[in-house]
Amino acid sequence: MQIERKKNMVETLKLVYVLILFYSIFLGIIVCNSSGITYFDVRCEKDKDCPKPPRINIRINIRCRKGFCVQI
Repeated sequence: MQIERKKNMVETLKLVYVLILFYSIFLGIIVCNSSGITYFDVRCEKDKDCPKPPRINIRINIRCRKGFCVQI
């Protein structure tokens, strides 16, 4: 009886560990995809299709990602 109980506890801990692992990977993907990137409503195929940044802010990089212009 006690051996079965220990086996069930181990299986439960494994399940919890796997769930936490997948949840953290999922959250990491969400954070990486949305970190500091602003989208413009301009559709593009190449980087040259995106609007040029104003000369005041030289450090702005605008590139074409997934069909939209994105500030990187």
